[in-house]
Amino acid sequence: MSTGVIIVLIVIVVAVVAAVIARLVMARGAGGGQSLKRRFGPEYDRALARHDGDSQAAERELEERVQRHGSLRPQPLDPAARDRYTVRWTAIQEQFVDSPRDAVVEADRLLGEVAGARGFPAGDRYEEQLSALSVHHAHQVNGYRRVHLAAHPNGAGADRADTEELRESLVEARALFDALTTAGREDRAQLRKADRDGGEEAAGTTRTDSPRGRSHAPWALNRRHVKGS
Repeated sequence: MSTGVIIVLIVIVVAVVAAVIARLVMARGAGGGQSLKRRFGPEYDRALARHDGDSQAAERELEERVQRHGSLRPQPLDPAARDRYTVRWTAIQEQFVDSPRDAVVEADRLLGEVAGARGFPAGDRYEEQLSALSVHHAHQVNGYRRVHLAAHPNGAGADRADTEELRESLVEARALFDALTTAGREDRAQLRKADRDGGEEAAGTTRTDSPRGRSHAPWALNRRHVKGS
């Protein structure tokens, strides 16, 4: 076999191998993108918009979030703490009638506190906390983002959110509050284990699936009753 034929065969083999590798990489990227879309839902679309439609850049950002926070295991709330937080959220909803903006500020503060109590980064590290929450509560986290922006306006016109916008942000934020304060199966299991191991007395004396664990929007958030800001 001549040298020329050998060279041609080598070139063909290299081209075939390169094509196979390229297809594998593309297939893996497509699968990863679909997985991230399923996991992050609306957060995927926000990341895509933030990167001007560059899906690779958006997916890199989301993958980095998963790497940083995916292994985080939220800590359970004991029933007494859950009830305290629920009472405070109800007070915020009632406060909204007379002082919408102050109510949103308090909701932002409370969400940061509850998330910190669940084991997420502390509320004074808002960006890191939001990033972690987006990995575990991708479908509810935007409400927190909205009330935080309303509570900490910056830039021209940022403080001009009207009462209806404030109401909508608070209603949306309640979904995250419910997700953080509603006892799940893992929470109940951890609390039972803590009780068996001599944990906090409240974990053994109060039912973790108390119906008080969920809050509901009272008439205060009905737009017909809200006073102007």
